[in-house]
Amino acid sequence: MLEKPQPASDVFKSWIHLQCRRLGLPVYRVFEALDELVAIVEEARGVPMTAGCVVPRGDVLELLDDVRDSIPGELDDAQDVLDHKDKLVGDARAIADKTVTTANNEAQDTVENARDSADRILADAKAQADRMVSEATAHAEQLVDDANDTAERTVEGGRQEYEDLTTRARSEADRMIESGQASYDRSVADGTEEQARLVAQTEVVQAARAESARVIDGAHAESDRMRSECDVYVDTKLAEFEEFLTGTIRSVGRGRQQLRTGSGVPDYGTDPADDFRRPRR
Repeated sequence: MLEKPQPASDVFKSWIHLQCRRLGLPVYRVFEALDELVAIVEEARGVPMTAGCVVPRGDVLELLDDVRDSIPGELDDAQDVLDHKDKLVGDARAIADKTVTTANNEAQDTVENARDSADRILADAKAQADRMVSEATAHAEQLVDDANDTAERTVEGGRQEYEDLTTRARSEADRMIESGQASYDRSVADGTEEQARLVAQTEVVQAARAESARVIDGAHAESDRMRSECDVYVDTKLAEFEEFLTGTIRSVGRGRQQLRTGSGVPDYGTDPADDFRRPRR
């Protein structure tokens, strides 16, 4: 014969009892006392003609005391919380509003401090940038002045060298011309004297004329050669000076280009005056 299944409430109650006993909680005593009260009422002798019954007062009161003692004190605290929930909620809302206000004020102060700090840092950075630009401008102007001074000294040195070379070349040309002219005059005089000496000699007149013409042609050729050598010498010196001036102009242009592009300190390379003064082989 199958047993009748227990109601769901009894099963739940049994499970609660088991868990309370396993955890050692005093709450399980409440359920035991209630079960015992239910058992006393069910087993009590009924009063005839009424729905009442007779129960042992001492046992019932003892069980009720157990129930009262077994109820946790937290239930009273929970009831106090429920009784004062409006006040607690109001206090919590006031505290929250105060906290939010304080946080907003602190956040505003923090933002203002951060803005002031950012403005101060920006002003310092701008001042430093202006100072760096001023220093860079002064340095660039100094470099330009140095480059101009170097270029002027180089050009002045080249001009002086050119004048010296021109003077020496002119003096050498004049000397060579004078020497050629003197040689020419001597040759002409010698030829004239020889011609006059040979005029009287009929048989050698033709030979004298030929020799005189040869001497005169030789004098002219020597004079032309010396003049040509003088012109070549002067032209060579002028070409060297032109090459020197071209190198100087390129160096100055390269320095100015480096200054304009800001690529660093100009490198003018080898002084063109050194190449100009170095003797050519």
